Amino acid sequence: MAQVGLAEKVAGEWMPRRAAVLLFAEEPGGLLAAHGTRAEVRLVIYQGKAAEAGAKPNMRKPPRTLRGPLIRLIDDTVRTVLDELSQGVELASSGFRAQHLYPERVVKEAIVNSIIHRDYRLNREIIIRIFDDRLEVDSPGVFPGAITSANIASAGSKARNSLIVKTLRDFPVPPNFDLNEGVPMMFAEMANARLYPPQYRQTLDATHENVTVTLLNLERPTIWDEVSGWIDRNGPIANSDICQIANVDTLKASKMLRAWEDQGVLVRLPDRAKRNMAYTKPTQPFEQPSLLSEAEDNKL
Repeated sequence: MAQVGLAEKVAGEWMPRRAAVLLFAEEPGGLLAAHGTRAEVRLVIYQGKAAEAGAKPNMRKPPRTLRGPLIRLIDDTVRTVLDELSQGVELASSGFRAQHLYPERVVKEAIVNSIIHRDYRLNREIIIRIFDDRLEVDSPGVFPGAITSANIASAGSKARNSLIVKTLRDFPVPPNFDLNEGVPMMFAEMANARLYPPQYRQTLDATHENVTVTLLNLERPTIWDEVSGWIDRNGPIANSDICQIANVDTLKASKMLRAWEDQGVLVRLPDRAKRNMAYTKPTQPFEQPSLLSEAEDNKL
């Protein structure tokens, strides 16, 4: 252990560092509790979209605590959360069963990051909350280095616990590759699944010091849905508006407008010069041309 930095001499004796306890002790939390810190993961599954206080909390089942050395804790937590998500959720208002849409890789990355990058000096557990409309992972500690909620999509994550990260990287099946690719992947995967991007929030006050990542179980509207809503609210839409809504350049926006015009869902405003062209939705529903001729025998 000393050769890889997992032990140090204290009063002439070799003692394991905190990272060694977390990585290799059968019950790290029990050993660390004597030093005023925690290492567990707590999973809470709620019915509805908010945690309700009261005599009978709105939990679907009793909270579950997961423990163990980090590599096992990661595996157990990922498996348990994915199993819960795969069951979907019955919506009390309708009786229908809704499915959780999060990509598996994104859920795993959120859990892995919370376990290996949390601040293990704090006497708090990681809390994972599953609601009907979202998944929250609450990790003790603030953003390390220059990472913020605004730049994390491009900056990725920064290893607070470099010794833990380096050691886990050398396991036969490492939970991460330490290439700073995880967080950008989360944003890309959520976009590919047409879901809203991960939402990061840092809390820093007298009682809480944590980073929460939220995955919304909600499909983003298509670009057309956004354009249609924009016209309903603001009136005719121009190329420059499409550029802002869809985050595309002028050429791409023009192609999109022409395609919607060809489909009959947009019409040009009359008497407009090309550079001032604007579009709106037709006043009459667009009718597909009939596949049958107007011959008398087709009118039976």
